[in-house]
Amino acid sequence: MVIGILTLHIEIPGCRSLKEKRSQIKPVLTRLHREFNLSTAELDLQDHRSQAVIGAALLTSDRNVAQASLMNVLTYFENHWPDLPVLQHQIELI
Repeated sequence: MVIGILTLHIEIPGCRSLKEKRSQIKPVLTRLHREFNLSTAELDLQDHRSQAVIGAALLTSDRNVAQASLMNVLTYFENHWPDLPVLQHQIELI
């Protein structure tokens, strides 16, 4: 059994309030969950309005599948939300 975790540190340019930040992050988390059947959450920087750390996790039986799936999520994110640049990303396989 393999647990794959993708962590994305993203920038939210032009965001003026935490409410506006939540209105941009929540649809991202919902769509990633729906498209890839992942668990998603905002993990850090909840009180910082122009940046966020979001995470996505999956459970599978194959390390290669986990790695490829999380790379697909990263590519999907970058293609669908070019206005939310990824400052840093990390993939962990446990």
